Amino acid sequence: MNRMPHPPSPLLVSLILTLCVAVSGFAAAKKGKAGSAAPAKAATSAKTAKADKKSKPDNSRDKTAAKKSSARETRAERARASQAAKLARLAQARREAEERIRRAEAARRAEIARQAAIARQRAFDKAIRDEVAANVLRDDVTGEDPEVRRVAVAALGYHAASVVVMNPRTGQIYTIVNQEWGVRRGFKPCSTIKLISGLAGVAEGVIDPVQENIAYNNNRMTLTDALAFSHNGYFQQVGQRVGFDRLSSYARQLGYGERTGINHANEYRGRVPLFKDHHGMLRMSSHGDDFEVTPVQLATLVSVFANGGTLLTPHLPRTPKENLNFKTEVRRQLNIPQELLRRMLPGMVGAVAYGTGRKAQDSQQMIAGKTGTCIGAGGVWDGSFTSYAPVEDPQLAIAVIGRGPDARRGFPASVAGQIYRALAYRFARRDGKAPRRIAPDILAPRPKIDPTTLADTETEEDSNAADVNTTSEGANEASRPTNGVKPVLMPVETRPTSVTTRPAPMPANAPGKNPQTPPTDARPRRVLTNTP
Repeated sequence: MNRMPHPPSPLLVSLILTLCVAVSGFAAAKKGKAGSAAPAKAATSAKTAKADKKSKPDNSRDKTAAKKSSARETRAERARASQAAKLARLAQARREAEERIRRAEAARRAEIARQAAIARQRAFDKAIRDEVAANVLRDDVTGEDPEVRRVAVAALGYHAASVVVMNPRTGQIYTIVNQEWGVRRGFKPCSTIKLISGLAGVAEGVIDPVQENIAYNNNRMTLTDALAFSHNGYFQQVGQRVGFDRLSSYARQLGYGERTGINHANEYRGRVPLFKDHHGMLRMSSHGDDFEVTPVQLATLVSVFANGGTLLTPHLPRTPKENLNFKTEVRRQLNIPQELLRRMLPGMVGAVAYGTGRKAQDSQQMIAGKTGTCIGAGGVWDGSFTSYAPVEDPQLAIAVIGRGPDARRGFPASVAGQIYRALAYRFARRDGKAPRRIAPDILAPRPKIDPTTLADTETEEDSNAADVNTTSEGANEASRPTNGVKPVLMPVETRPTSVTTRPAPMPANAPGKNPQTPPTDARPRRVLTNTP
């Protein structure tokens, strides 16, 4: 029997329908997704093409862009360079400003130091001048010549110095202004020691003062000009060749290192060096290193040249009776021929006539003298001037030693010159008397060289502490032989001979010539003995 199929249940039908709907929806969704993917892919392709199109090089644009980029870089570099230059200028300006500030500060400090140094120097100058003024007030003027005293005090004024005025032929003291310094204080003699160096050189045969010779820098140098211009190198060579022992013996023979015997209490004996090596002889011979002298000793020294070789004992007559019956006291007669002393006279006259002592000139009389300026004890300037006048008939010997501010610029010579001029009416008159023949006819104080060309003369700069080293070069140069010219310094022979012990002979009058007559203007003349 055939059976009839059962009808589907509702649940199964709904399940089948749901499944069909789901399948249809899935298919439709898949189809829609595929359809939408195509436009997106196309859009992506278009964008890629556009990007590729943009990425293709365009020469013109690239060049323009490169130029713009280069211009931007150039401007940037310029801006950076400008900024760097500006910074450099600012740094330089800052450094310059700092340097100006530093210099201004240094200048300010230097000015403060300068003003302080000036204040200290002024205080020192005032103190030393006040000391001298107080010393002058304490001077014992008993027995002194009142007129000479008044003139000497007026010439000294408010300055730091000591003045000794005496008679070079008798030893009578007319006045000593500032006796504390004049009798009881020692000073460096400076270039006045050249009187002893020169006399020793002449006496020992080292110097021939008559001959004209080549010395330094092709300058013709003689003893006369060396003394007149106070040439350091000349006398340094002389001192080296004379030697320490002989030079010291001449200094002691002329009264250095011993008391003069003046009738003043507590006289200082001075000092003479005990030893000097070869190098030390240089400044000893030209500057008087390690010597100490008093103004009284300096006055007695120059009196030896004035009176012809007699070392006197200076004496101050204390009473009118002693003054009226004054007796000369001779300490000793020097063992030096008077002719040798006369050889020094032209240079001493030349020093006042045209050399370093010009401030002592007096038109009414001829003055012979020697200056000295150097650094003394304690680094303080010492200045001296020793002289006598008139040369034809010596009546006055004046020694002035200044210290500190009043040692330089020729002040000691100026003081002596004022005294000579003020007392000329009294001491320079001869009352018709014939002049003494103390000055020989060979004297002619005329410069043989141009003083402006001398680099080793006595000047304030040359006498400074830096002058210590100006020694051996000039000595070596002058010792070299020159063609056809004898050296100015002659070697000392080991044994005494007539050449080294006798002075240069006086020239004989040539046949047919008039004999020499004394000068009428009271000025001595030089007669050269050179023969062609």
